[in-house]
Amino acid sequence: MIPEMKEYEVHLIENKQLTISGNGDDIVWDNARILTDFCSPWSNKKGTEITFKALWDREKLFFNFTVLDTEIHIEKKDDSFESIGNSDRVELFFRTDDALNPYYCLEIDTSGRVMDFIAYPNKNFDFNWNWPKNDLVVKSSVKTNSFIVEGSISIESLKSFNLIKNNRIETGVFRAKYIKTQNECFEPNWITWVNPNTETPNFHIASSFGVFILRE
Repeated sequence: MIPEMKEYEVHLIENKQLTISGNGDDIVWDNARILTDFCSPWSNKKGTEITFKALWDREKLFFNFTVLDTEIHIEKKDDSFESIGNSDRVELFFRTDDALNPYYCLEIDTSGRVMDFIAYPNKNFDFNWNWPKNDLVVKSSVKTNSFIVEGSISIESLKSFNLIKNNRIETGVFRAKYIKTQNECFEPNWITWVNPNTETPNFHIASSFGVFILRE
């Protein structure tokens, strides 16, 4: 029996202008359902509190991560994907179906740098692929005890990748938190909306996805 997928309702905001500033403080966000149901299945370390919100206006899907964190780790050697991949970040994955062939990944660090790629089963990643530039907006800010990543994705692009079916988008919502170890290295703590029930950390698996439901 296939287990029921976790669901998150994305409320519709018609005739309301939502401004993406990176501060996540537009009053229109008050219309969003608040998602705080995150876990860190492979670690007993506390995974810092995450609040996620999403809205849509028929033209764009808006998203907002607010993460409580006083010790943000960011690698600024360069702007390469490797550097982003070694930094604290939030992640959204979208798939056409549970075959994961393909699925699309957006990984965004606290400075708003985006690692976007298309992926195939068994962690086969194509980093030469990018989300169309005009269809993705991302902004971020770092506060004293938190950081915010917010943005928008065009509904047109989601439809063009066959990611919206009957107003449902199969989505993974994740976070990577880097923690300094005793030997001064940084090790990631992996945090997820849906527990994929794997022995070792793995978001690149069908069981790590839930469903966003676009409410009319």
